[in-house]
Amino acid sequence: MPTMSVDRSDPRPLYAQIAAELRAEIRDRTIAPGDTLPSEAALQERFGVSRSVVRQALATLEEEGVVRRDPGRAAVATAGVEHRRLVQRVTGLFDQFSRSGLDLATRVVRLEEAAPPAHVARHLGTRAVLRLERVRSVRDDPLSYVRTWLPADRVPGLSADMLTDASLHRLLAARFGAQPVSGRRQVRAVPADSAIAAALGVAAGAPLLLLEGSTFDQHGAPLEWFESWHRSDRVVFDIEADESAEQLRLHPGTAFAEPPPGTAPASAAGADTPRLDRARALAAELRAELDRLAAEQS
Repeated sequence: MPTMSVDRSDPRPLYAQIAAELRAEIRDRTIAPGDTLPSEAALQERFGVSRSVVRQALATLEEEGVVRRDPGRAAVATAGVEHRRLVQRVTGLFDQFSRSGLDLATRVVRLEEAAPPAHVARHLGTRAVLRLERVRSVRDDPLSYVRTWLPADRVPGLSADMLTDASLHRLLAARFGAQPVSGRRQVRAVPADSAIAAALGVAAGAPLLLLEGSTFDQHGAPLEWFESWHRSDRVVFDIEADESAEQLRLHPGTAFAEPPPGTAPASAAGADTPRLDRARALAAELRAELDRLAAEQS
């Protein structure tokens, strides 16, 4: 490993800088799970600090579960705790974790009427929406921060109490008669902004996995738009590959595809709304059946 000095102009304590560097190397597998870290003497030389500072850094990593230290032995990188999510499923994190026997705690950060971004208003077909923000955790360990936009007229009387330690999708189906059955998803890597970083217990700028998408109900009507930021050191996205599914090609929904330049919106062009609604409902039923078959095979 290269020799490097800590930045003494950095406001962070020296041990915290060393812990951050080693944590990053374990996260990106420069130091793989099961590998032995350099000795305390080697880390002293590498960072140019005292042994007490090195020991404090290692103690921090041990407390986080990033390394394991046995008496008389060098620290060993641990595999860490990873939770897995199937991103092509319509079912949310709560239901997927419940099936795995994990208890997912939910804390509602915000539930209020708010002006939506333009792309959200286009998907939902209204600007009268609710903005719901939640933190999802397992054993007090924050995993994801979720922002959901809902049409206000679809969820009359929705309150934060209903969603504490509960599934939004189950609530939508049981209380409001809206069954989430289809949608599109996008995944990208993004840095954590200061607010989300604080909620998830990571440093600002830390890498997160953003799952973003739209959801339609059993009638093909738009039901939600969501953005869910996941800790990349805690959550792994799984994708099921099935050659038979590649025979089916569905066009992107309007939330992800803009109309060609100069094309009038469907409503202005006099689209056949009943036929369009029926087509959406059939597509939703088809996606639901594909999800059911995938669940039986998993």
